[in-house]
Amino acid sequence: MNNKPLILIVEDDERICNFISAILTSNDYHIIKTNKGKEAISMAASYSPDLILLDLGLPDLDGIEVIKTIRQWTEIPIIVVSARGQEQEKVEALDLGADDYLTKPFGTSELLARIRTGIRHSPKGVNVGYLESEKKTVGDFEINYAKRLVSIAGKEVHLTPIEYKIIVLLSKNIGKVLTHDYIMKEIWGPYTNERQALRVNMANIRRKLELNAAEPKYIVTEVGVGYRMIEGI
Repeated sequence: MNNKPLILIVEDDERICNFISAILTSNDYHIIKTNKGKEAISMAASYSPDLILLDLGLPDLDGIEVIKTIRQWTEIPIIVVSARGQEQEKVEALDLGADDYLTKPFGTSELLARIRTGIRHSPKGVNVGYLESEKKTVGDFEINYAKRLVSIAGKEVHLTPIEYKIIVLLSKNIGKVLTHDYIMKEIWGPYTNERQALRVNMANIRRKLELNAAEPKYIVTEVGVGYRMIEGI
């Protein structure tokens, strides 16, 4: 039985497609690829890949429409591959169900790290060893869900209820970027706009968690998009 993960590459730039294909093939992934949005939807249904790498700028169908269609029937992880200057498109893609995004140009290690995270968070990628435990540790950071306790290097960090809820949300989506709107809806509900409150709470969280808030070890800002808890230190 062959257990190599299957990746669907949807990219109309032949040079970039070949670059991604070479990296994935040499790192023990199976690949299928297309440069068309409609064909991508069909291939996602036919092959049920472990993850989709999706360029937004496709010749026949906007990548946003591809995400909308695929999300009607499957939770296959989707990583958007986008050019610089498409900030609003990134946010829209993430809010519609994409799991992450990569900005061109990107390096080999970043691509592989994002793919590993995406597959690990997928319904297909969950196994007994990855089922949620009572604790999660990232470097010196630890969160104990059962005790509602956050600590750094063994020392308890005192948090407000809102700060704790934000950290729990980020930690349960570790390695994934969460948009401002997603976090606000999860923390304050679907009918609020607490962007300023989110900024204030994140500033307080950074002050409590990070030795140097300007160079965060645990939670990074994806400018104009949202926040990501770093998976490994």
